[in-house]
Amino acid sequence: MKKQYIQLTLREREKIFALRVRGKTATNIAEILERHKSTISRELRRNRAPTYNRYSAHSANKRSILRNGRRGRRPKLADKKLRQYVVRMLLKEQWSPEIIANQVIKKLPGHCISHETIYQSIYDTRNPKRRDLIKALARQYRRRKRRGYSRRHCKTHIPSRRSIRERPAQVQDRKQAGHWEADTMVSRKSLAAIGVILERKARYVKLAKLKRKSAGLLRSAINRRLGRIPRHLRRTITYDNGSENTEHLLVNKRIGTESFFCEPYHSYEKGSVEQVIGLLRRWIPKGYDLSKVSSRQLKKIEKRINARPRKCLQYLTPSETYENCVALKN
Repeated sequence: MKKQYIQLTLREREKIFALRVRGKTATNIAEILERHKSTISRELRRNRAPTYNRYSAHSANKRSILRNGRRGRRPKLADKKLRQYVVRMLLKEQWSPEIIANQVIKKLPGHCISHETIYQSIYDTRNPKRRDLIKALARQYRRRKRRGYSRRHCKTHIPSRRSIRERPAQVQDRKQAGHWEADTMVSRKSLAAIGVILERKARYVKLAKLKRKSAGLLRSAINRRLGRIPRHLRRTITYDNGSENTEHLLVNKRIGTESFFCEPYHSYEKGSVEQVIGLLRRWIPKGYDLSKVSSRQLKKIEKRINARPRKCLQYLTPSETYENCVALKN
């Protein structure tokens, strides 16, 4: 059985340094440390300071950690023919990475690449043409932003925003009725949107058609749909950080609720309403023009969702569970 190689530790590197100062050879050091002599030779060769051509324990340890961090990374655009095509389209045609990725399949049969790989290659600091390639992009950022990051969210745009971390414990355990989650379903085909409001304990859903995704229209829809229900079923509403939720204080003032917000990019923290939007896509698929959905159709879909038995409700329907909440006032 082949013996597993174990990386040198900082303490071993310190001993190597001390022994080298005393004039010991790689073979001598290997015997003292009970290591193979090739391990010591490789260590002295690869991790010595390039400027002074001397070995330093702490510098060598940093170089080793840095090298291990890069280990296993595949080089981007390793195929020469593919790389030349991508570079030519970027510099001469000024195509975007998305266009290039789409055309590679047509122009270079047998090759394929994603636009994300092209971006990673452009922003690879080891790429000698990096600066020229960045200039070929429509937005010539010197550094690439982290995926999922937005400057708009450096400072919150939600007035008097309260984090979901401050939400009462009874909201989380779903033992008390009257706690809601709100979201909007949108489509690229239209400005129209659908407001989705879900009661956490009963999983009861209310849908509202919006002419467009805006704070004022969503506020009116929530007030209209929740303003008619019993007071004990209007306790809290949990939102995401979308701009359409900026008028939450007016909702609270009108119907007597409290509002809480998920952490940025943590939409899973209101997973119940997200799951219902996924269910809603069965009747209204992605890419569908939401302006063509009538209020009558939306009412039928809402009724079907609320009449669907749920395993988490011991196979009762949301409608049945909600009616029990109305009657029990808990």
